[in-house]
Amino acid sequence: SQRQMCIRDRYETAKRIKENIKQVICGKDEAIDILTAALFCRGHILLEDIPGTGKTALASAAARSVGCPFGRIQFTPDLLPSDITGINFYSQKNESFSFKKGPVFTGILLADEINRAAPRTQSALLECMEERQVTADGKTYSLPFPFMVIATQNPLESYGTFPLPEAQLDRFFISMEIGYPEKEFEKQIITGKKGRNRESEIESIADEDEIRKCVAEADKIYTADCIADYLLNIAGKTRKDSRFYLGISTRSCIDAIKASKAYAAISGRSYVIPDDVIKMLPAVTAHRIIPENPDISDLKSKRKLVCEIISETEVPSENLWKL
Repeated sequence: SQRQMCIRDRYETAKRIKENIKQVICGKDEAIDILTAALFCRGHILLEDIPGTGKTALASAAARSVGCPFGRIQFTPDLLPSDITGINFYSQKNESFSFKKGPVFTGILLADEINRAAPRTQSALLECMEERQVTADGKTYSLPFPFMVIATQNPLESYGTFPLPEAQLDRFFISMEIGYPEKEFEKQIITGKKGRNRESEIESIADEDEIRKCVAEADKIYTADCIADYLLNIAGKTRKDSRFYLGISTRSCIDAIKASKAYAAISGRSYVIPDDVIKMLPAVTAHRIIPENPDISDLKSKRKLVCEIISETEVPSENLWKL
């Protein structure tokens, strides 16, 4: 049927994007899957990892794969909001004010070490991420499609940083880490067979129109009631469990459904299965929950906590597809 053909086409697009990124980031299939699902949801990503694991390379490879501009902002304590969004300046030649667009006007934006900037500057990204627009002196400018922020922060350093407040963390669709590659893949990277030196060889394999179709298709994926109940059972447990100070919110549940639908789409299915929820829920919720134990502060530990709750929840076995 036409529906099955559409699903197949989107699956092939996702497969090509993933294979393209793997030329640069090898041995990290799960991270690439999650990034591709986020792209199909137009979601923003928070990357918490140590330096030198390929965060910039991942963002750049994703931008090249979908043929959209790539921008990078190095966040520092002296960075101003106008350094991100742009500024109105007076032109003596034209005797009028003109708006000079900032680096946020791009396709995929790498916000490097976002927690090094002051809260006022961090908040300049809020409107861009939520509304996908910039307002300057009462005039609104739309950001291009697709627009995705991939923000990074180093979990090891706290000196000279400004932790992201809960409201801003909530703007990020998913959080993830890349981590060190396996030895066999690391060998390919350090010998130059794969890795950042191959970045220039990556060609665009999807255009704006194709990505729009992928976004639309992911939204149509069928989600059975038992899947929604399964997700709410997990969320309910985190709200009552003594290990959590703040559990999974309703907005997190909405985003988890979107993410699960996108993961089903990139897997070539027209319906969500429990494995999609199990795969995406920790990535969607780890940065939004607050554990009761203050020592559990890094994403890896928070993700492990969510996974524990998932493992304690009964998995549905009813019909998951639309007859």
